[in-house]
Amino acid sequence: MTESILQSSKKSSLRIQPQVIIRRLVWKIAIATLLLMAVGSATRVMNAGLACPDWPLCYGQLVPTQQMNWQVFLEWFHRLDAAVIGFSAIALTGLSWWWRKDLPQWLPWASSFALFLIVFQGILGGLTVTQMLRFDIVTAHLGTALLFFCTLIVIGTTLLPFQSTGVSHSLARWGMVAAVLVYLQSLIGGLVASRWALHQCFGGFQLCHVMNGHIIGVFPPTIMTIVVVWLAWRTPALSGILRKLATIAASLVTLQIILGIATFRLHLQVEPLTITHQAVGASLLGILVAFTVLAIKDTKCELKS
Repeated sequence: MTESILQSSKKSSLRIQPQVIIRRLVWKIAIATLLLMAVGSATRVMNAGLACPDWPLCYGQLVPTQQMNWQVFLEWFHRLDAAVIGFSAIALTGLSWWWRKDLPQWLPWASSFALFLIVFQGILGGLTVTQMLRFDIVTAHLGTALLFFCTLIVIGTTLLPFQSTGVSHSLARWGMVAAVLVYLQSLIGGLVASRWALHQCFGGFQLCHVMNGHIIGVFPPTIMTIVVVWLAWRTPALSGILRKLATIAASLVTLQIILGIATFRLHLQVEPLTITHQAVGASLLGILVAFTVLAIKDTKCELKS
């Protein structure tokens, strides 16, 4: 009897092991993607988007040592990070299909979707160079990166062990709405950046409607995030991790507003502020997506009970 229990325990641990490996790989790729978006923002702010005039190489080399300066380094490092993420996504998809018998059925398909997004992202990255930073391609480049990042967060959070309390009620729905609004606001922010709308509006009153759209667009995602945080804080017996995520979201949305005001007041003259503004926005999106996924898991537990 004892021997059979030990054998079943060993079998279950072997089944869990691939899932643990996949989960760790997903979170590492997610962190690298957040870094990639921050470096991409720095590349744009530092006017380094065309520092490497060709693609996928840089001055026809893997490492352009002779031409290397700060701008070239930013663009080259941006491509390097993207390449590492691309190969990691290939490994994630390959492992997910190889271990598919020991993994949830949805995981190989989700990994394949993530791989599709990063391939599409690479194509858009090449087009940003060959099409001389055309604003619609640059904005789509950011939008795809954010969607890839969200996909990784969904996969990683779903694979996390989670102690349900079954009290989330409508938190998942509100969290999803807040995440969608933050995503859309990030796209508008990307459009403002890719068209240099703030500079043009201050300089010659052009594209002010684009900039004003981003300013007005702050209110819906901010209000919805506050609603999510308020509901989470008021929900008794809520899971500790959901409460922590809500607190982090409150901190990030406050910081994002401060950074946005400072960036506007300083006319984008302080590059680290602009880069941090974009990185915090992406982080807030990731937190809201993770909150939504866990709230959905908690809701399913509630329905079962």
